Amino acid sequence: MIKIVCVGKIKEVFLKEGINEFQKRINAYSKFEIIEVKEVNTFDIDKNISEEGHNILNVINDTEYVITLEIKGNELDSIELSKLIDSKLTYGNSIITFVIGGSNGLSDEVIRRSNYHLSFSKFTFPHQLMRLILVEQIYRAFTIINHKTYHK
Repeated sequence: MIKIVCVGKIKEVFLKEGINEFQKRINAYSKFEIIEVKEVNTFDIDKNISEEGHNILNVINDTEYVITLEIKGNELDSIELSKLIDSKLTYGNSIITFVIGGSNGLSDEVIRRSNYHLSFSKFTFPHQLMRLILVEQIYRAFTIINHKTYHK
């Protein structure tokens, strides 16, 4: 099973449509779930990050393999990501959980809980757009694993 835990809701219709399309495609290969936790917006950024981190950790159990999306994480290409997903699902982790933080980033507690720190780029992406990019890459990974022609 693949899970994405993310902060906040998607507002733009075009992003929702893209995410829903890739979610349907992924379901052909694996159970797939997106869990949205509440975005916290106070004037205290540290409080926001801490509360969002607490909300994220509340929906992750101890047996999940957690991959956090971080600017300072490891950069992989699509084939390397597919190998990571395949090896974790095949050898002992029945749930891989990707975590996308809110606009202020991830708490130290969430980063410490992470089994793998992944960066898609040194660029900063809006977390709503990152969700679309991530679901597309997860779909691409499954097509690579299953020798489908999607990946070029």
